[in-house]
Amino acid sequence: MTVEAVLRELAPQVLAVLVRRYGQFDAAEDAVQEALLAASLQWPREGVPENPRSWLVSVAGRRLVDEFRSDSARRKREATTALGETHGEISDRDDTLTLLFLCAHPSLSAPSQLALTLRAVGGLTTAEIAAAFLVPEATMAQRISRAKQTIRKSGQGFAPPRPGRERAERLRVVRQTLYLIFNEGYTASGGPDLQRADLTAEAVRLTRMLAELVPDDHETRGLLALMLLTDARRPARTTPDGELVPLDRQDRRLWSKEQIAEGVALISSTLGRGPIGPYQIQAAIAALHDEAPTDAETDWPQILALYDVLERISPGPVVTLNRAVAVARTRGPLAGLAVLGDLDGDARMTGNHRVEAVRAHLLEQAGHHEEAREAFLTAARLTTSVPERRYLTAKASLTTPEH
Repeated sequence: MTVEAVLRELAPQVLAVLVRRYGQFDAAEDAVQEALLAASLQWPREGVPENPRSWLVSVAGRRLVDEFRSDSARRKREATTALGETHGEISDRDDTLTLLFLCAHPSLSAPSQLALTLRAVGGLTTAEIAAAFLVPEATMAQRISRAKQTIRKSGQGFAPPRPGRERAERLRVVRQTLYLIFNEGYTASGGPDLQRADLTAEAVRLTRMLAELVPDDHETRGLLALMLLTDARRPARTTPDGELVPLDRQDRRLWSKEQIAEGVALISSTLGRGPIGPYQIQAAIAALHDEAPTDAETDWPQILALYDVLERISPGPVVTLNRAVAVARTRGPLAGLAVLGDLDGDARMTGNHRVEAVRAHLLEQAGHHEEAREAFLTAARLTTSVPERRYLTAKASLTTPEH
C-alpha cells in the first residue's frame, strides 16, 4: 500500500481520536491536516513508522497542544494531558462512523456536507476538493471553515446519534452525501472533463468503509453495489479524446467485468433480505444494464417495472425522468414524452439540461426533427459540462428533416 493510501485510510481514524478526546472538531481537523502533510513529506524518505496511526495521533496531538497554548491559558489542562502522550499505544476503537455522522450534520448545507466529508473523512486537501468542484481554493476553504464553525456552535458532542429514528436519519444523510460525491465524479457538473475518476474512486472507498461499519444495513450495501455497477461503465463513456459516448453506443467489452461481478453479487445477496430502499432498486436496474450483452438485449420491461417500484417508494423528478426513458424503450417515444410532460413546470428541474436532452432524444425517435433540434440546442445552452455541450450541439446539427 502506498504512503498516500495509508494516509487516506488513517485520516478519519486519527481525527476521530482527537475529536473524541478534546471535543473540538475544527481545531482537531486542522491539526490532523498538518500531521498528514508532515507524514507525506517524512515517510517517503524515512519509511512508514511501525505504528503509523499512533504516529499521526501523536504529531497531530502536539499540533493541537501548540494551538491550545497560544489560544488561551484555560487550555492548560488539556495541554498538560496531551504533553504526556507518546507514540505508544492508542486505543483500537474506530470512531469513523461517528465522524461521518458529524460531517453529515443536519444544520449544514449539502455542499458543506460534501466538502467536510471529503476533507475530514476522505483526507483530501482543500485544493483537491476545490479542483473537484471547480471553485477557487479560497472559496472552498471558506466553505469548510464555515462548516466547522457551524458544528462547533451547534454544541454537538462527539457521540453517535441515539439508536432509532435519529440514527437512521443521519445514516440516510451520510449515504446521500457519499452518493452525491460519486455523482459529481461520474458526471462532473461543469468543466472540460465528463468525469472525475478520483472522486468516484473516493466515493467507492468511503462507501466500502461505511458498509464495513454498518454491515447489516441493506441500503448501504445497495449503494455500494450501485456505485460499482455504474462505475464499471466509466472506461467506455468517453472516446480517447474525451467525447461523450451514450450508453446505447458504448463498447461493452470495455466495461469492468470485476466491478460488475462484485456489484451483481452484492445486490443479489442483499435484495429480499430486509427493507428495500431506493439504492437497492437502482442497483438492480444498473445490474440489468450491465448484464445485457448488447443494448438491444437489455430487459427494458423489467427495468420499467423496477422504476415503477422506485417511483412508489421514493418519488422525485429524477426518477420520473429516468422512468420516461424506460417507458419510451418499452412502449415507444410518444409514451415516453407523455411521462416527461409530468415534469413540465416542476420548479425542481428548472434549468436542468437533462430534461431537455431526454426530450430531444425522444422527439428525434418520434420523427419530430425540428422540435428535437431545438431541444438539443436548449439542453446544450443549459449544461455547464463541456463534453455534454459538444455532444448535444453535434446532435442538434445532425437532427434535421433530411436526416
